[in-house]
Amino acid sequence: MTDTVAVTAVFIPLDDEFFRVKLALDIAIEQVLEEPGCLQYEVTDAQPERIVLTERWESAELLEQHLHGPAVQDLHESLSALLAEPVQVSRSDKP
Repeated sequence: MTDTVAVTAVFIPLDDEFFRVKLALDIAIEQVLEEPGCLQYEVTDAQPERIVLTERWESAELLEQHLHGPAVQDLHESLSALLAEPVQVSRSDKP
């Protein structure tokens, strides 16, 4: 049996870019929820100064597939000029 993996990603939009960042995340969420192993992929906190995305995956292997997939690549491209700093990502593999 594989262990689930929880991921939290914090996005800090540039001033006045909150809605564009949120829209890009909403588009990605629709795509990612269809990926194998995705148990949760949702914005759990959205404020003008930061947006928190919470993820949960069936396994580390399926998370790795997601990280190299088209939805993540498209999201990175969409956000490249909209964030004040790099995305802050924390991950915990739970037994």
